[in-house]
Amino acid sequence: MQAAGKIPIDVNKIGCDLLTISGHKIHAQQGIGALYVRKGTLLEAMLYGGSHERQRRAGTENVPGIVGLGKSAEIALAAFGSGDDKKMATMRDQLESALRQIEATGTNGDGAPRVPNTANIYFDCIEGEALVIALDLKGLAVSTGAACSSGAIEPSHVLTAMGLPPDRARASIRFSLGKQNAPDDINFALSIVPETVARLRELSPVYNKIAVTS
Repeated sequence: MQAAGKIPIDVNKIGCDLLTISGHKIHAQQGIGALYVRKGTLLEAMLYGGSHERQRRAGTENVPGIVGLGKSAEIALAAFGSGDDKKMATMRDQLESALRQIEATGTNGDGAPRVPNTANIYFDCIEGEALVIALDLKGLAVSTGAACSSGAIEPSHVLTAMGLPPDRARASIRFSLGKQNAPDDINFALSIVPETVARLRELSPVYNKIAVTS
C-alpha cells in the first residue's frame, strides 16, 4: 500500500483484516514486504513444503530483507511529525498547480484525501506511455501506473473505477516524490513537461482534430 510510511496507519481504526506493505515504498530493498493478518482471519497456505510463516508459506525467510524492512519502518515512524510529509505535499501541490495550467490537463482524485507524495495527472490526447518514454529520455522518471502492471495495454483499472473514461486513463501519468526531493526537482520537471506535452500533441491527430473543430 502507498500509505505506509507516509501517513499514520491504525489497523483497528480502519477495520481491516489484511494489510500489505511493500518494503521498497519505505526505502527498504525490493522483494521484501509485510502482511498484517487480524487474529481469527483464515488464510490458506500459498506454498507447501515447510512450516515457515506460521504454516502459511514454505521456504527460508529473507532474513536480511526482514531486518532492512524493520529498520526502514523504524526510521519512517521516527520521521512522523518531522515535517517531511508537509514538505512533500507542498512540492506536490506546486507541481500540480503549475501543470494544470497546460490546456486539457487535470489532477485525478483532486480534492480527495491522498498521500502527500503522489500526483496522478492526465494530459488529454496523449498516450501516457509515450509521455513516460519522452520524459525518461530527458531525465525525469514518471510512470503510467503500478510497477507490477508495467507493459499492460489496458487502462488502469483503478482510474476507470474512479470514473475516468479509458482514453483519459491512458493519458494519465503518476509523479511520485520522496523525502530526498527538493524544490529544484520540481522546477526541473516544470521545465520539461509542458514542452514535451506540446510536442507530443503536435503529433496527435486526435488533438489536432479537436483544435481545428474547437
